[in-house]
Amino acid sequence: MKFEFSEDQELLRDQARKFLQDKCAGAVVRGVLESDQTHDDGLWREIAEMGWTGVVIPEEHGGLGLGYLELCVIAEELGRALAPVPFSSSIYFAAEALMQDGSSAQKAAWLPKLASGEVVGALALAEGPGATPFSKTKTKAQSSGNGQFRISGVKGPVLDGMAADIAIVPALGEDGFGLYLVALDQNGVERAVEPSLDESRPQARIAFDNAVAEKIGDSGEASLRYLLNKAAVLFAFEQLGGADACLQMGVAYAKERFAFGRPIGSFQAIKHRLADMYAELELARSNCFYAAWALSTDDVSLAEAAAVARISISAAYFTCAKENIQVHGGIGFTWDLDAHLYYRREKLLSSVIGGQRRWREYLVQALENKEMTAADENARVA
Repeated sequence: MKFEFSEDQELLRDQARKFLQDKCAGAVVRGVLESDQTHDDGLWREIAEMGWTGVVIPEEHGGLGLGYLELCVIAEELGRALAPVPFSSSIYFAAEALMQDGSSAQKAAWLPKLASGEVVGALALAEGPGATPFSKTKTKAQSSGNGQFRISGVKGPVLDGMAADIAIVPALGEDGFGLYLVALDQNGVERAVEPSLDESRPQARIAFDNAVAEKIGDSGEASLRYLLNKAAVLFAFEQLGGADACLQMGVAYAKERFAFGRPIGSFQAIKHRLADMYAELELARSNCFYAAWALSTDDVSLAEAAAVARISISAAYFTCAKENIQVHGGIGFTWDLDAHLYYRREKLLSSVIGGQRRWREYLVQALENKEMTAADENARVA
């Protein structure tokens, strides 16, 4: 198995990195963090004009019709730059849910708008602290006839919920669990900012009171789990980019900062920190690459690969973000240095679709399912 990207994908990476270095400096991230903006609108428009929002959306719906490997490359560079835009919510969640389970009419209505960046989407999954089983969600959906539904319940925190125009809302309907599309500009929806450690990607609390909704195809619990597995891989690449940026920042400072007449990188204590960052990051990188392959080929190991990637890169990003601050010493704790921006983003990304504990549970479930499938196959052959 070849764990590397193609020449065209590496060219895309280089172009994305140069663009973001030019357009998404630390001042852009701080501009959103220190204001009431929901995202950097100028950066979002330019990203959409470059076609990144339509990378995996089919050409017939206004996208580029490329693959998930290209999306992984872009995700990594967005994570490296800490881009304050709702890319992941709109593309990993809303666009993916529609491509995965949406009807022909729903795809035709919404995918072109998501591909162009005209509409921003979000996933309203959480209902407060802790993990609620899908089948026990408190949000309810009632049929109102003509294929429409009414949604009632409270969701939060919702990543990019203040920027979103539409939300994918998991809810319990008369025929069981499903995913529903809700326009957020209607009377039955109220939004408020939810406090967050990383306010360069603001989160929201969204209350639905008989809000008009439409069910997304025949979606159910399996649909949401599949959607989360795919999103876990893409978020893993955002985390990979951020962790690598922390390592590079720490290495650069260790070379240029002198103490007692020598660069601090020559001291054993600093060397050990940087070596630990590198070792943990490279192990996580290999897991992310395997998960990218599983995602791009829709391999049966996707659930297992996504969970392993999610667990390993979450741990690696935490190590890199924390140790980067330590390598910088006293200045590492200051507001003016960008180190805390990565620490903030690490905390956000490590929890947005469930923390390591939840993904360890998902990994156990994937391994159990794998063993059961193997046992069934062995019984069939016997």
